Amino acid sequence: QVQLVESGGGLVQTGGSLRLSCAASGRTFSSYAMGWVRQAPGKEREFVAAINWSGSSTYYADSVKGRSTISRDNAKNMVYLQMNSLKPEDTAVYYCAARRSYYSSKSAHEYEYWGQGTQVTVSS
Repeated sequence: QVQLVESGGGLVQTGGSLRLSCAASGRTFSSYAMGWVRQAPGKEREFVAAINWSGSSTYYADSVKGRSTISRDNAKNMVYLQMNSLKPEDTAVYYCAARRSYYSSKSAHEYEYWGQGTQVTVSS
């Protein structure tokens, strides 16, 4: 089992940047694929980005592709999401998620473990 704690959210102006961090517990972190999922008010959870166990493979939602970078540091049990050129439509609670697989998924439903989320608000 793995526990996840997100940080790095906040209020930023349109065009700004944020780096979200996710700290994972457990000694088997490198055996999990990781993802970021967001949920805006009144909307369903939306896949944002995912990364496989080694960091060699990444996926992005079309809505953030080219503006975001997911990365991981298995030695530190950390996952990051660098978001640039932020837009008001990026406003949401961002969740870090873990999947008991070496391979990531674009489906939020395939992740078994979730953090509590961190709020990102982009002002226009």
